[in-house]
Amino acid sequence: MIYWALIFLIVAIIAGALGLTGVAGAATNIAWILFVVGLVVALVFLITGRSPRV
Repeated sequence: MIYWALIFLIVAIIAGALGLTGVAGAATNIAWILFVVGLVVALVFLITGRSPRV
């Protein structure tokens, strides 16, 4: 999930540089949500002692 958050963050930066503020805002929101969900999942795995399956 963190990987996808970084991808959307890069898309947001590029869209912002090109002046596409709507796309940049949407991509930033998606990146933020994916980052938070990824952190929560990592915390759950840390607390339960499980390693993520790839």
